[in-house]
Amino acid sequence: MKARTRNLAEPFGTVDRSAEVGLSVFQSLLADYHPRDFAVRMWNGSLWEAEAGQPTRFTLVMKHPRVLHRIFWFPNDVTLGEAYLDDDFDIEGDICAVFGLRDYITDPQFCFRRWLCRARILIDIPFIDLCRHRARPLARLQGDRHSIERDRQAVTAHYDLSNEFFSLWLDPEMVYSCAYFDHTAQDLDEAQVSKLDYICRKLRLRPGERLLDIGCGWGGLVMHAARRYGVYARGITLSRQQAELAARRIAEAGLSDRCRVDIADYREIDEPCGYDKLVSVGMFEHVGQSRLSDYFSRAWRLLRSPGVFLNHGIAASVSYLKKAGPSFVDKYVFPDGELLPISTSLKAAEESGFEVRDVESLREHYALTLRHWVRRLEARREEVRRLVGEVTYRVWRLYMAGSAHGFATGRISVFQSLLAKCEGGMSGLPLKRADWYV
Repeated sequence: MKARTRNLAEPFGTVDRSAEVGLSVFQSLLADYHPRDFAVRMWNGSLWEAEAGQPTRFTLVMKHPRVLHRIFWFPNDVTLGEAYLDDDFDIEGDICAVFGLRDYITDPQFCFRRWLCRARILIDIPFIDLCRHRARPLARLQGDRHSIERDRQAVTAHYDLSNEFFSLWLDPEMVYSCAYFDHTAQDLDEAQVSKLDYICRKLRLRPGERLLDIGCGWGGLVMHAARRYGVYARGITLSRQQAELAARRIAEAGLSDRCRVDIADYREIDEPCGYDKLVSVGMFEHVGQSRLSDYFSRAWRLLRSPGVFLNHGIAASVSYLKKAGPSFVDKYVFPDGELLPISTSLKAAEESGFEVRDVESLREHYALTLRHWVRRLEARREEVRRLVGEVTYRVWRLYMAGSAHGFATGRISVFQSLLAKCEGGMSGLPLKRADWYV
């Protein structure tokens, strides 16, 4: 059935030829895409409406003719993302919904089937101004990959963007990791407190114990553990801005005698058997496969026996083949980040001496969390733009929406792994997990 189009610009003049051709590109190349629950609006106002009977979840807004080459010529994760950063097109509505379309047009089978058709149509559209791009926030890292100094640069590039920026869309506890929801309609602020408490219960924290949080962010977990569970908590981060804000928050909460946050790499902590419990939440993605042995061996040495280490990190699915070259997130969001299969991580933990006691996926929880973050970011977009600029706003909007799609489709997941140090076979753990769910 012929696609339905209407021309919003007709009352003001004739339809621009390149816009007509542009709409024919979409109509031809997406003829088999169903359900088509989105619209396309061209630079002259002409519109290709959503498929009959489908809600319009989002609208792709094409800004000028060159965008068609960037989207359809040899599309991939980076080229599409950069076209969005350069404002060649915009996305109105639910940006999380656009990634199903992204998967479709970057699929190799789609590219092979449609290449000749694409070439014939696109040759009629001016190849304009492809070299004029907006400035983009690329990190320039130096030194050996996953060395302490280079990791410090990578962390600074991401987390030292601005404390005020993060505070605009995170919860009051400033927790920048997966929340833990009781139900899909639960408020994010409540779900983040639930996550902090769930971690403390999994660790079975007791008053007077010493807790080390590796990659503690703005100190939300160490403060929660000290306030609610009476432990002595130390957090470490490579971000100076995080550490400074965490110190102020700890002092304002009157917790300076029970917790602190230091600027340090996990490889710089040398307190053999110095802690009763260890935790790491959302830092593991920065470790890298080449450093797994160092990471788990250091945790083993720092932990008393019997003791437990809760490692919370994002993992890649072994069934999803990563495409060659850096992704958009690799290039613009998490330089040097590595997502490894959970099996790889658990093998390294066992080789370092840990016993794997529990592994839980919170994949759906992270998809929910990211959708909350996207909505909050969009709700504060004018403040975000004034603070960090338009391009950075677009980077984070796209990255978080794409990550939500990755979790929703199972390409990536997030796991909490409870690892025990139980020399002599004595774990000190109860037979059941009932106390986790009280």
